[in-house]
Amino acid sequence: MMVIGVDTHKSSHAMAAVAADTGLLTSEREIAASDDGHRAALSWARELDPERVWAIEDCRHVSRRLEQALITAGERVIRVPPKMMGQSRRSERESGKSDQIDARAVARAVLREGVERFPAAFLDERALAIRLLADHRSDLIAERTRQINRLRWHLVDLCPELEADIPARRLDNAPALDRIARRLRRQERTARTRVALELVASIRAISRQTNGLQRELRSLIMIYRPALLAEQGLGVLTAATLIGRTAGAERFPTDAHFARQAGVAPVPVSSGRTDRHRLDRGGDRQLNRALHVIAITRARIDPETRAYLQRKRSEGKTNREALRCLKRHLARHVHRLLLVPPTNPDQRTRVHLNAAISVPCLT
Repeated sequence: MMVIGVDTHKSSHAMAAVAADTGLLTSEREIAASDDGHRAALSWARELDPERVWAIEDCRHVSRRLEQALITAGERVIRVPPKMMGQSRRSERESGKSDQIDARAVARAVLREGVERFPAAFLDERALAIRLLADHRSDLIAERTRQINRLRWHLVDLCPELEADIPARRLDNAPALDRIARRLRRQERTARTRVALELVASIRAISRQTNGLQRELRSLIMIYRPALLAEQGLGVLTAATLIGRTAGAERFPTDAHFARQAGVAPVPVSSGRTDRHRLDRGGDRQLNRALHVIAITRARIDPETRAYLQRKRSEGKTNREALRCLKRHLARHVHRLLLVPPTNPDQRTRVHLNAAISVPCLT
């Protein structure tokens, strides 16, 4: 078998074919990130070995078109977390860094860990849409926070008593913004007053936009995986994170693979007569955070969850270890929910074929 490591970039992709049995480099290739480049990559790979797997560094903003071309052409594709490249690159005999060195590092990281331990690439357009909208909303929230901080500093100079009277984390709501705008309009029209009024208007606009995005996300999730929103402690934004960061639960063979990706699988740290596990610091930290939010919320409002945690503590586990067990249990449950098919069969994901796949010799 041949493992083809791919280091993806905006305009080109570096590829390195490594033999699975020996780990030796067989061939290297650099292609353009275009339809013609995808055709050339497939033709090159098919001449190397009939049994092959493509290992692509998980940078979906630049690798998505290549993944789409390979998967639709019937190729086996797995995603490799970028953080694994450092250790693999350091083991290379050749010092330094280049695209080809990175491509070899991707392939050898897969050989070192085992092909089956990596999630397969899976194309799910609706999950991608949910992730893009959720990420866009997060960017808008971050920009609104920056503008709120700037507005507060202007208010310290213009009307410090008003700034001190508005509680923290309340400057983004409409009543507080109305109150600030009325006070500023009575101020002398200086440059600082003008900037402050424009910040108020901008914060209003961003708040309307983020609220609209949240409503849109709810509608998309209700069509895609409505069972998530019926779960206690699982809101719209948490569900959007689970769907978007999972990128297709079908690519995980078991809930254990999903738990490892989410960083909630137990890591053994036993020694001698001590038999224990600790938290996993790896995995997708956004997925981990989503499961942590569910766990903390349920521990606060759900009697059964509180009883579960108490039972784990009575077994001698610490609070952190009990929470780890809860998150692993939630990962199993969430994985099942993410596998529930869409409610409307007519709205299933449709893969848009590009020119690289429509060529008969590549299908």
